[in-house]
Amino acid sequence: MQHYDYYAVTPMASSPQDAKSPMNIGETIRNYRLQKGMSQGDIEKRTGLLRCYLSRVENGHTIPSLDTLSKIAMAMEVPLAQFFGDVRQNGSKAMPRLSVDEVRFLTQVRRYSPNLNESDRKLVLAMVKKMAAGAGK
Repeated sequence: MQHYDYYAVTPMASSPQDAKSPMNIGETIRNYRLQKGMSQGDIEKRTGLLRCYLSRVENGHTIPSLDTLSKIAMAMEVPLAQFFGDVRQNGSKAMPRLSVDEVRFLTQVRRYSPNLNESDRKLVLAMVKKMAAGAGK
């Protein structure tokens, strides 16, 4: 199972063999885009790059230039360096690695949480805690 760093959403090597595998920049771009809740159309509007081109990049059929990567990073409001590995600017500890399903779930929660007031957020968190405690039984 492939694991991800939730805050970078960059594929992390799960074995020494994976660490030697070539980087898939398209997959990394897709993961960041999904984490941000953006569509390829959103990136197209912000960069002028066609959706069909972005699709080819994300599916590994085309490797973008550094200039194009810079445009995509700016559109997603992430540092360009973030596409190339685990960037820790403040020296903080690495966050736990999450599965693809966990990242998707947390992305959905993140998308809807701004609409919740503090009381509702506490209620949601209490429900999750209770459900998680019951899942172990």
